[in-house]
Amino acid sequence: MPAEEVFVALGGNIGDSQTIVAQALDALANISQTSLRASSSLYRCAAVSDIPQDDYINAVALLDTNLEPMALLLELQAIEHAYYRRRDQEQRWAPRTLDLDIILFGDRSFNDSHLIIPHPEFAQRLFVLEPMFEIDGDRFIPGYGSLRYLIDNAPAISLEKVT
Repeated sequence: MPAEEVFVALGGNIGDSQTIVAQALDALANISQTSLRASSSLYRCAAVSDIPQDDYINAVALLDTNLEPMALLLELQAIEHAYYRRRDQEQRWAPRTLDLDIILFGDRSFNDSHLIIPHPEFAQRLFVLEPMFEIDGDRFIPGYGSLRYLIDNAPAISLEKVT
């Protein structure tokens, strides 16, 4: 079976987030049965939260993988754990060292208690859409439209490319 294209969003706002996100991109390239095809620039934006916290550093990676969605999710969670990611069910939008989210997994739709694909909020998140556009500006997402359309209709936020 051919490898599937997977978009993964990366972000963090605790510690040296630029270094952590860059290292996480390297870690994605080392996942079994997976290769890193492309990665975006790093972007800085304010947190999407009512909890006062530092700005986030975000990026998006395009992977080719032969793993199934849940197997890839476990690999991503292992990388998060290596960066001391803590999950607080009481504070969903709390600060974090590293967050790795599967955004798209080929043309698949998947929905269970641990994973929803496509990611349920990606179309409202410029900090995901802009980096995806940088990687693959011609991408059309069935049921959503083109990346350009999604960017033009997403809520405005301040987003700055980090050099």
